[in-house]
Amino acid sequence: MSMAHLLLYPMVLDELKNDDIQLRLNSIRRLSSIACQLGEDRTRRELIPFLCRNTDDEDEVLLAMSEELGGFIPYVGGVEHAHVLLPLLGTLCTVEEICVRDKAVESLCRIGSQMRESDLIDRFVSLVKRLAAGEWFTARVSACGLFHIAYPSSPEMLKAELRSIYSQLSQDDMPMVRRSAAANLGKFAATIEPAYLKTDIMTMFEDLTQDDLDSVRLLAVEGCAALGKLQDPQDCVAHILPVIVNFSQDKSWRVRYMVANQLYELCEAVGPETIRMDLVPAYVRLLRDNEAEVRIAAAGKATIFSQILSPEFSIQHILPCVKELSSDSSQHVRSALASVIMGMAPVLGKDATIEHLLPIFLSLLKDEFPDVRLNIISKLDQVNQVIGIDLLSQSLLPAIVELAKDRHWRVRLAIIEYIPLLASQLGVGFFDDKLGTLCMQWLQDEVYSIRDAAANNLKHLAEEFGPEWAIQHIIPQVLDVINNSHYLYRMTILRAISLLAPVMGSEITCSKLLPVVITAAKDRVPNVKFNVAKVLQSLIPVVDQSVAEKTIHSSLVELAEDPDIDVRFYASQALQSIDDVMMSS
Repeated sequence: MSMAHLLLYPMVLDELKNDDIQLRLNSIRRLSSIACQLGEDRTRRELIPFLCRNTDDEDEVLLAMSEELGGFIPYVGGVEHAHVLLPLLGTLCTVEEICVRDKAVESLCRIGSQMRESDLIDRFVSLVKRLAAGEWFTARVSACGLFHIAYPSSPEMLKAELRSIYSQLSQDDMPMVRRSAAANLGKFAATIEPAYLKTDIMTMFEDLTQDDLDSVRLLAVEGCAALGKLQDPQDCVAHILPVIVNFSQDKSWRVRYMVANQLYELCEAVGPETIRMDLVPAYVRLLRDNEAEVRIAAAGKATIFSQILSPEFSIQHILPCVKELSSDSSQHVRSALASVIMGMAPVLGKDATIEHLLPIFLSLLKDEFPDVRLNIISKLDQVNQVIGIDLLSQSLLPAIVELAKDRHWRVRLAIIEYIPLLASQLGVGFFDDKLGTLCMQWLQDEVYSIRDAAANNLKHLAEEFGPEWAIQHIIPQVLDVINNSHYLYRMTILRAISLLAPVMGSEITCSKLLPVVITAAKDRVPNVKFNVAKVLQSLIPVVDQSVAEKTIHSSLVELAEDPDIDVRFYASQALQSIDDVMMSS
């Protein structure tokens, strides 16, 4: 055995042959480092052949190998030697595990797209043909994903052969192969000359769209939009559109679901008249489909579909379906609708929104399913921009106030996050009247996330309405809660003080906020005391240096001698901050 092999074996072979899969995986993930140590020549002559002999391993190891090899061209000596990687990846394209094959195909595409034209014709195309003629279906499945790399550089005769082979794959006996042919047809078609697109490719497309298996047909649906974009609008209308219209009535709900997802993309390939005449009836059918999954997919496209129609057409054809879906028996359909329906307001305009959409918004805001309510709340600003704050406050604010006390904490959280925007648009008077009390109630919510969001909310409100408003409307109520019997609420107030202090400024902080924090330093609960230390540290940059050096410093010295180790730790950190300020000044 040569010295070279002696060096290679301990480094690679021992780990790759180890019973422990993790050691084998680690070795595979270090392939690039191993190749660097071996050098380009030995990587080609020893490492790659060695790996070829060891493809009978766990799927996890083979997946890592397939991934690593995609970036291996520099380690085998550059593009002129890239072909040495093809046999190994070709073998990985035939394994049973689909994720390994997919990764091997992906790596082959990366390598093929960098190869020299002569090598591509001589080596890469040969691999594609060999896989396409493979006895085992896995090879033929993988082959379909490589044609778009092999085809462009091939001479005319070879191109004709590749088109013929792909046609055979699209009629293969094995459904898995036909599925792969359908899934990759769009990519292959993008490389085909226009003349053959109308003949060869469309013939394959028609075969796949009429397949007996719905799993093949639904993948053919994905190809509709891709093929449509490659053709002139009139060809798209003639050849693709009838297929889509038929698919929207397919006996398999999975195919109809795929149509609902793809319909908008197809609209981009045809003219507006065609959309109105042919695609709108198909879309309406999908919105009223008897399968909830199809209605979910269709409902999620309601806004973008409306955007390509005139407002009148949307009101006439889409809105009646939207109204039906807002009371759909499936909560997931209503949720999908709620996530997009607010976007219809800018499309329809103010009058149509007030007349048609507002009643739907209100019904969805009262939906029993929290996700529906959440989806409406998160997009309220889109409606506000259209109908104005006056109408919004009259129509939707009562529902918002009701949701502020919702039993689901995520709904309450969504309302809190919307409050600063609402406050800025409602103005100070309306806010004080309707929402001020709620903002205080949230500080004593049973859920931490709500209390924390409520503290942040107070900071945003103080920034919006100014320190004078805050002294009158926020500070007294906040400071009242510091005496609450529950320590968690006292900690929330400390958090609120630390957030409000920079907004309120030094004078108000020293006169109103700091004394409360100093008093809380004597709290009986250690958690409160170490939070006091944190807050005092955050107040150091806000107050005058003399206050920090005297009042804050003396309180921290007491906390630094507390029996609790956490209190002492945070107090000493804060004292260090004061020392740093004194040193820098």
